[in-house]
Amino acid sequence: MEKHFWVYIVTDKPYGTLYTGVTNDLARRVWEHREGLYKGFTRKYELKQLVYYEEYPTAIEAIAREKCIKKWNRDWKKQVIEKLNTTWRDLYEDLQK
Repeated sequence: MEKHFWVYIVTDKPYGTLYTGVTNDLARRVWEHREGLYKGFTRKYELKQLVYYEEYPTAIEAIAREKCIKKWNRDWKKQVIEKLNTTWRDLYEDLQK
């Protein structure tokens, strides 16, 4: 069974507050953010919109990329989001197809 790992960014609105995370089940994790299941940054700021994600074959690669993105300044994060998602639309629905 092949495993996949994702680095993702969620927000509250276009150009709003950003959170970068890593998971082995992107649809489940974004659903958890949307439902506010865990106390923390994303629940406090209501970060429920998936605006960016990247897939990796190993957890080590995904975690390394997450750490890298977290160190970036806000403008760099906005640029990487807009390369994939120019309108900042919520990509969560795409995961359900």
